Amino acid sequence: MNYTTHTQQAIATSSRDEQTLAQAELYSHIETQAEAVALTLDPLTSRDRRIIGEIIEVQSESIRTIWIEGGITVWVQLVGSGRLPFDRNWFATRVAEVKATLPETPLERNERLSNELEKACTVFGLYHGEINWLSFSTKLFQDGRLVGFVGCSQQGWYARPRQYGVNRVAASAEQVIASLGVRAAVAA
Repeated sequence: MNYTTHTQQAIATSSRDEQTLAQAELYSHIETQAEAVALTLDPLTSRDRRIIGEIIEVQSESIRTIWIEGGITVWVQLVGSGRLPFDRNWFATRVAEVKATLPETPLERNERLSNELEKACTVFGLYHGEINWLSFSTKLFQDGRLVGFVGCSQQGWYARPRQYGVNRVAASAEQVIASLGVRAAVAA
């Protein structure tokens, strides 16, 4: 019976150095990708980051995430790997204070108005067309039929049954849609 013996060849030093460099480059690439994925999964909104940045006096872009440890300490993780601990009660008080004074950005305003409009449309069984984000206005439809135009300005929510005419103003999206004569959808 024939036996084959395999021997391991010695790897040249330059080849070993190249392999070490390639491995280090791969690890660096994997770490970069993991950080990018971790950032997209983070639940902090841009407003959250602005509030935290205001409290700890750093740029909002430098805040990676926060968490509470032991129900007592709020930890703020910074992008540059630094971590800052804060008393939970003190931090909560400061968040409330800063929230009250921090102005809403146009994006945050549009998100808030869009959410309110979606809820009101659900109540009335309506859907809306594409929203003009600069003026926050859109068309409302029910069963493919145009119901009217709705939007929100500095005066509040407004609606009108035709493209041109007098606006009906109300305090909420639901109230302004009701002013168009639309009845709330009845569950079957």
